[in-house]
Amino acid sequence: MKFIVWLIRVLVFVLLLVLAIANTQPATLNFFAGYAWTASLILIGLAFFIVGLLAGLVFAVPAMLRLRMENGRLKRELRVARETPVVKEEPPMPPLI
Repeated sequence: MKFIVWLIRVLVFVLLLVLAIANTQPATLNFFAGYAWTASLILIGLAFFIVGLLAGLVFAVPAMLRLRMENGRLKRELRVARETPVVKEEPPMPPLI
């Protein structure tokens, strides 16, 4: 199964590499206030991919930190629960008549 996963990864990499090599013509990206950026199309795509990746990481970090803190709290609670002795209560005796 690992071989198939690696084969798919290599095929996707080769496909993206061929796509990148085929799209080397210059493209102009127009921003607000008359600013323009001229670069190859694949470089613009790579820049947007990196910006999206960084934005995703920035928005995921608070949730990851919150989950790590909760995980630590739950581990401490479990350790305390394991260390406290279990008191086994006897059921009440039936009334003697």
